[in-house]
Amino acid sequence: MAFTELYVSMIRAGEVGGILDAILERLSSYLEASEELKGKVKGAMMYPMVISIIAGTITLFLLIFVIPTFQNIFAQFGAELPLPTRVLIGLSTFLRKMFLVVIAFPFVAFWGAKKYYSSEKGRLMVDTYSLKLPAFGLMLTKVAVAKFSRTLGTLIKSGVPILQALDTVGKTSGNKVIENAISTAITSIKEGERMAEPLKKTGVFPPMVVQMIAIGEETGNLDTMLNKIADFYDQEVDVAVKSLTSMIEPIVMVGMGIVVGAIVLAMFMPMFEMSQMASK
Repeated sequence: MAFTELYVSMIRAGEVGGILDAILERLSSYLEASEELKGKVKGAMMYPMVISIIAGTITLFLLIFVIPTFQNIFAQFGAELPLPTRVLIGLSTFLRKMFLVVIAFPFVAFWGAKKYYSSEKGRLMVDTYSLKLPAFGLMLTKVAVAKFSRTLGTLIKSGVPILQALDTVGKTSGNKVIENAISTAITSIKEGERMAEPLKKTGVFPPMVVQMIAIGEETGNLDTMLNKIADFYDQEVDVAVKSLTSMIEPIVMVGMGIVVGAIVLAMFMPMFEMSQMASK
């Protein structure tokens, strides 16, 4: 389908209200803000992913191509090797024998994860735990709140009825937890409640967001309040991305140093013993 439900809902509201030109301008502004937010999240995720791939590639290269050279030297040595060296050589031998399996594993794992996420149960489980991840979870929550507020504010300002707007926001949220929370809110609103109280009961949305939505409902400026929430959380995402990047960089570098250092140490331990025996 070329056009999402969000597009269709806004265009329909513009046609009914005779303000299609204004709706298209709002839609353009919304898409620009959404793409900017998406770019920030991708940037935050891309850096640790690239570093981890480089670190994994270097480690595999050492284990598969460098360690066997040392193994031949140690075989001529004849003496019993230290435990760390034996473990490393065993791991190297396993990886060389199962090389095709090792290469295929990431692709199979990615395919399996994608297939699992496409199921209702898998998507709910992944989305639930992703919001609870250390550091990343907080950032993803802020992204979800920013997207929810921006989308709902744009739809309401465009004249889309509140229940239809919430239904559209839920389907385009990109997170099953948020979608379920909005569905619960829709049920409560149909029973006569205002929007803020059911959103508060879900426990998904921060108290500040719920309070600002309640104020917006009381004053009749809900769309304005939602856009203010979206602007605030866009800034929060900026801060979270910068903090996450500055935190991940030293952690990844230290992790790489520990892995490479452990490999080098395990390889040189027998050489120290050889030099001590030679000196005697």
